[in-house]
Amino acid sequence: MASIAIQPQLNGTLTDRPLALYVHWPFCVSKCPYCDFNSHVRDSVDQELWRKALLADLAYEAALLPGRQLTSIFFGGGTPSLMDPATVAAVIGAARENWDASDDIEITLEANPSSVEAARFADLATAGVNRVSLGLQAFDDASLAFLGRAHSGAEGLAALEVAQRHFSRVNFDLIYALPGHSEEHWSASLDRALGLGTGHLSLYQLTIEPGTRFAALHAAGKLDPLDLDRAAALFELTAERTEASGLPAYEISNHARPGEESRHNLTYWRYGDYAGVGPGAHGRRGGMRTVRHKKPENFLGGIARNGHGMVEEEPLTSRESADEALVMGLRLTEGIDVAALEKRLGAPLIDPLAVTRLIESGHLEWSDERLRTTPVGRLLLDHILGEIAAR
Repeated sequence: MASIAIQPQLNGTLTDRPLALYVHWPFCVSKCPYCDFNSHVRDSVDQELWRKALLADLAYEAALLPGRQLTSIFFGGGTPSLMDPATVAAVIGAARENWDASDDIEITLEANPSSVEAARFADLATAGVNRVSLGLQAFDDASLAFLGRAHSGAEGLAALEVAQRHFSRVNFDLIYALPGHSEEHWSASLDRALGLGTGHLSLYQLTIEPGTRFAALHAAGKLDPLDLDRAAALFELTAERTEASGLPAYEISNHARPGEESRHNLTYWRYGDYAGVGPGAHGRRGGMRTVRHKKPENFLGGIARNGHGMVEEEPLTSRESADEALVMGLRLTEGIDVAALEKRLGAPLIDPLAVTRLIESGHLEWSDERLRTTPVGRLLLDHILGEIAAR
């Protein structure tokens, strides 16, 4: 029977370990056809009610995690740029009151590039946000219409310009490998993206997620994804072009100038601790997995009854922790320190024979005592993970 891991740090106590905070704002103006995130459309949102609810949920987590140093806060959604800046400021203030914030704390907020939301950027910066992640998704209006986005290409570029005036660090997202997209089309988009001066790009291939409108269209034979060979060619083109432009991939879909990587997301991928508050938020702290109520109304009910929105809190076994650390860590170009993680988590991560076989085939490599995928291996990451996970 697998042992229970009380999140594992043999060299030091839990209070020595840094902490990240994820805050989920679940509301959107509309639901995009590709999106499987926990997002909800409501006619109106009571900002004061939600401010109090998020603060209560945060206070519950803080009481369980005393003495930790907070290294990042990430407002995700949904559409967090629809939050009242006063709500953002209140959450940041409460987080700083409950934890010792690092001098260089990274505070990111996801934003849609509408003119209404861009008008809030100055106030969000004043509230304490120092990094924004903008959901451009595409530059051309035809692709934006296909993706169900409410903004135009021109509006997106205007919002990016406003963001760059107010925030020292800016990321934007693009979705590629859309049906019918050619290498020439994506190459032109990459040219434009790399010329806009941001230090970070998140470049995602379109995937058909269960439960989305695109999934229903695909099942009905009305949407055909780009074939795998063409999608792989676009992935390789992306890696080559971003590397040549000084924004190499540090994770499967994320590219940055050295030093501009998302420190918050690195906490996930390096298997660090993070508290999650807000509807549908997940967390991992102190050897426990936590999940909040997904539906906003159920979350508010939990706050009213219990003072928190938790619906699930359970210990992670050593085996579960090891499997998660492997899945997350091999997404990174730097790979994983297998020996250090096995020592910390108390369970083997890999099947050595399978790893040796994939090294010989050119899909994996050891580099400075870290196991990582090769460029060829990154194209087959899901398959590789299934092959090498310790049984």
